[in-house]
Parts: sequence; C-alpha cells; structure tokens
Amino acid sequence: MNPGPDNQAARIYLLPNLMTAGNLFCGFAAVLNILDAVIQMNAGLNPAGQIHTAIWFILGACVFDLLDGRLARLGGNESAFGREFDSLADIVSFGVAPALLTFHIVLRDFDRYGMLIAFVYLACGALRLARFNCLAAQRGEDAAHKDFEGFPIPAAAGLIASLTLFMLWLDAGEKTIGPWKLALPPLMLFLSFMMFSKVRYPSFKAVNWRTRRSIPKFLGIIVVLIFTVMNYEWMPAMIFIAYLLYGMARPLLSQAWRREIETELGEDEESAPEERGA
Repeated sequence: MNPGPDNQAARIYLLPNLMTAGNLFCGFAAVLNILDAVIQMNAGLNPAGQIHTAIWFILGACVFDLLDGRLARLGGNESAFGREFDSLADIVSFGVAPALLTFHIVLRDFDRYGMLIAFVYLACGALRLARFNCLAAQRGEDAAHKDFEGFPIPAAAGLIASLTLFMLWLDAGEKTIGPWKLALPPLMLFLSFMMFSKVRYPSFKAVNWRTRRSIPKFLGIIVVLIFTVMNYEWMPAMIFIAYLLYGMARPLLSQAWRREIETELGEDEESAPEERGA
C-alpha cells in the first residue's frame, strides 16, 4: 500500500535530518559562544577565542547543510518535513548567528542603525528561505535544485564568518578586530540585497558520492582541498567571494563558458541524467 501525500510529508528520514540537527546544534553553539564573547569583551578580556569558536561552528553548520541535502537525494528521501526543518535550522545557523556575530563585533558601535542593519540581514535571509520553500512546493524539487534564485543564505553566512576569521588573523593578538571590521556593515547590506535578488547561482546539488571524475580532475580537487586546509585563515573567504562574484558575472558569460565552468565544478555530463532521475 502506497503512503498518501499526508503520510509522505510527515515522514522523518533519519540520516538527512540528523545532519540538519547537526546544523541546528552548530548554530545554537555559535550563538552561545558569541554571547560568551560579549561577556569577555565587557570584562575587558580578549574574546578572540570565543569568536573563533563561533566562526568554526557557523562554518561547521555549512558542512552539515551541505550533507543533509546530499544524503536525502542519494537515498531518494526528500520530503516536505525535511525541507521545512532545514529552513528552521538555517535561520538559526545562517541568520541569527551571523547577525549576532557582526552586531557584537562592529554594529553595536552604530547604536540603533547597527541593530537595523543586523535585522535587515536576518529578515532578508528569512524571506529568501520562505521564497525557496514556496518555489520548491510550486515547481517541484527538481526545478528548485537546478539553480538558486538569490545568493544562498548558507553562503552568505559562510562569507561573513570566513571574512571575520581572516580579519582575526590579520589582527592576531589584539583584543578587538582592527579597522577592517568596518567592511562588515556594507557587506551585510549587500548580502541582504543579493539573498533576495533575482540573481541566479548554480546549486551544484547534483554533486554527491556518485558523481564521477577523471583522475586529473580528482587530483585537482584534492589539491584545492589540501591548499584550503593549509591556508584556512583566508582561503575559505576567497572561495565564498568567488561564488558571490560568479553569480553576478554569470549572465555575461556565454553558454559554452558557463557549461564549461559549471561542469568542471559540478556534475559531470555522464552522471547528470542519472542524478536527475534519482
């Protein structure tokens, strides 16, 4: 007997939703560390340790967010419940946590205007998640997976966190981040606009454990990953910035260039039909 639509929507698949729970835990832990950093700052102590920990939890949430969708698609276990749970976790990990992080690093110096900037980021992130869920429900999951409409909120949070990590590295040993932190308020406003914009970004959601690669391409990916780990202070920020700029430049590229770039970075042509039929 086939389950009805209501039963299918209410199903909770274990592995994908465990990854989403991991995402939510990272967001919660990031918020706790940010609040701890505020206490350290108010006591005249160096809060760099707590801020570093909060940043790593936000970036860890990005990894869990990457895994939950892959596991769901790999097992054919996508559901309306999983999509809604993922959005609730995202608003904590990629909305509340980055907004609090930036507010307590720099925005609180601007009083009510700083609070407004943080709220605009949070509101635009929530609106983007709501729009994504509506589009996925109307057009189906397959259509929602081809491209993102607007800059993804996990990428926005990853960019804020990785840039803050880079700034901490530049001002190592200082109690506060240097003048570089003044770049964060305009960046948050720009990301707010980009999240709710119509700019389309490749989702790369077809990339999973079944995606095939030639040996040279596989070795190239390994080299990039090792280089990123070795230069974790600044390399993640470069990756997020490159993704942000690529979406803006994408309409200016020819179809051939776009196909070449997105095939190199995403699914290979042979595995694409297999993934779309999964």
